[in-house]
This record gives sequence, structure tokens and C-alpha cells, in this order.
Amino acid sequence: MKSTIRNIGNSKGIILPKRILQQCFISNRVDIEVRGNSIIITPSEDTKRKGWADAFKKMAEHGDDTLLIPDVFKDEKLDEWTWK
Repeated sequence: MKSTIRNIGNSKGIILPKRILQQCFISNRVDIEVRGNSIIITPSEDTKRKGWADAFKKMAEHGDDTLLIPDVFKDEKLDEWTWK
């Protein structure tokens, strides 16, 4: 497929057909990088909490996932609580 580079204000751009964006699972945000003399456009991954699952798994393997503050204190009397 060929496309034309267009002026967009002080920048340049190309129009990407909707079907190509859908095929590449691109909605709103993209990552752009240059490799050699090629421009690579990929769907942007949500970086929030990225890698947390692997980090927690490694913590558990090393025993680093224990509570620093106990969820029940030694002097706490749960029988005085009213549960609803």
C-alpha cells in the first residue's frame, strides 16, 4: 500500500486506513520508533502495573511477600466486634 505524506500544521503526517488500524489493534495511542530508515508504529501498551505479576511471582519465590505490619495485632480482641 502506498500513501502520501501530508502537511499538518508545522508537521507532516499520513492517513492510516481504519481497517489497518483495526488489524494492528491500534485505537488511540501508539509507540513510534525508528529502525534503520524505517518508522515502526505499534499499539501503545498500558504501562500502569506492567510487569507487576512477574515481580510478585519472584517475590513469592524468594519469600519477600510477607506482611510488614500484621493485619491482626496480638492485643486486638475480635470477639468484642459486632459483625454485620
